[in-house]
Amino acid sequence: MTVRPTRSISAQLTTMNMLLTGAALVLACTAFLTYDQVTSRQGLLRTLSAQAQIIGSNSVSALLSNDPLSASNTLSALKNSPNVASAVILTTDRRLFAMYTRQGEDEMVNVPTLRDDQIEANWFRRTHAVLIRKILSGGQLVGFVCVRADLGEIDKQLWRYVLISAVVLLVCLMFTLLVSSRFSKSVSEPIIVLAETARKVSRDQDYSVRVIPSSDRDELATLMNSFNEMLREIQLCDSALQKAHAELEQRVSERTRELLSANHELEAFSYSVSHDLRGPLDALNGFSYLLLKNNADQLDANGKESLRNIRDAARRMSDLIEDLLNLSRITTSTMHREEINLSTFARSVVDELRRKEPDRQVEFVVPSAADAYADPRLLQIVMDNLLRNAWKYTSHHGCARIEFGKETKDGQIVYFVKDDGSGFDPRSADRLFQPFQRLHSTAEFPGNGIGLATVRRIVQRHDGRVWAEGLVEKGATFYFTLESRRNTTP
Repeated sequence: MTVRPTRSISAQLTTMNMLLTGAALVLACTAFLTYDQVTSRQGLLRTLSAQAQIIGSNSVSALLSNDPLSASNTLSALKNSPNVASAVILTTDRRLFAMYTRQGEDEMVNVPTLRDDQIEANWFRRTHAVLIRKILSGGQLVGFVCVRADLGEIDKQLWRYVLISAVVLLVCLMFTLLVSSRFSKSVSEPIIVLAETARKVSRDQDYSVRVIPSSDRDELATLMNSFNEMLREIQLCDSALQKAHAELEQRVSERTRELLSANHELEAFSYSVSHDLRGPLDALNGFSYLLLKNNADQLDANGKESLRNIRDAARRMSDLIEDLLNLSRITTSTMHREEINLSTFARSVVDELRRKEPDRQVEFVVPSAADAYADPRLLQIVMDNLLRNAWKYTSHHGCARIEFGKETKDGQIVYFVKDDGSGFDPRSADRLFQPFQRLHSTAEFPGNGIGLATVRRIVQRHDGRVWAEGLVEKGATFYFTLESRRNTTP
């Protein structure tokens, strides 16, 4: 990750002022130098044009009389013009008639031409300016005069102005730096104080600090007052939040104590049910058994049948009490989650069912692995209930098929147990997971209606959900999901 170096706002303001001042001065100096160059060159051209006219007028007689010496004398007057480097007079057929060259300068070799409709024209070269003009007499062309001027003086003037502009620019930038440094402090110092205060509030979570606003009634003072007002509001909200948090913790503590008390009462009730209710049931079952065994010859068929019904009812009551106690333990027991393989649980239940009823023709389909992160003891109960439920409701079919597996729906893993047994009416699906709610009679399929309610409570404790799909005599499929997060506490 690239870390960008930070600069203070004072340095940034100073830099900005320096850049703006420098840019304005550079533009002004550039405009001034450009204007000076344009005006100097225009002045030079006007001077050359006037000199060309004078030379032309004074050379008419020499051209008409074919007197080159007189024309040369006329050109020699240009030695008083320091800018003129050379000059020539040409005849109408562009033959050299007379020439002037200042000492140390090269002779004019290439003389430009004029169009027929031009009287005068000029050109600027890298080091010289050239002007050519027609010489007329009575409206008739008698020759040409061409003057070449040195641009050295103009270039020297340009560099002098550049040096002066650079000095002015440097002095102005130094003055701007001095003034801007003092001015930027008055702007940056309140912002720096504000930033330091904000950093302290963020670091220490102390909302009682305040920024001392400046005496000026400007935008910075308004900003500081607004910042203080914001801190005041945050402090009030934080105090209210801490108070609410303390009250919430107190209420949670009270609810926890109430829950622990309720759990203790529930455990006491479970102990009472386990011992106080089972005692009479065991006595009832035992005495009825002794009565059938020792006094069977004194009872008729109706009496024996009544005693057997009493024993069956007592056994069912004992099983019901055991199931209720198990359901209570599942709700209150501590969970310990770990990585488990539900296929291993499924195969153990299948092996037990086959040992109990080896004559049944049931095809079991179990994947090699169905990983989950859950409490192994509770998920063993889930698999046991769902597979035994499928085994029970396929018992009326000569050949049956029971499948356990997992699939992905909407990005979530879903586990399922599917059978082709008696199924159920889809309109009654919500009743399946309610305690003691049965969709079939006990004569048709034994049971007390606790198994699926137990499954639902275990799945809910794992933050999952369970549902069923089925049709009458078309089988049923029970689906359930488990929370994907790895928590070790319920």
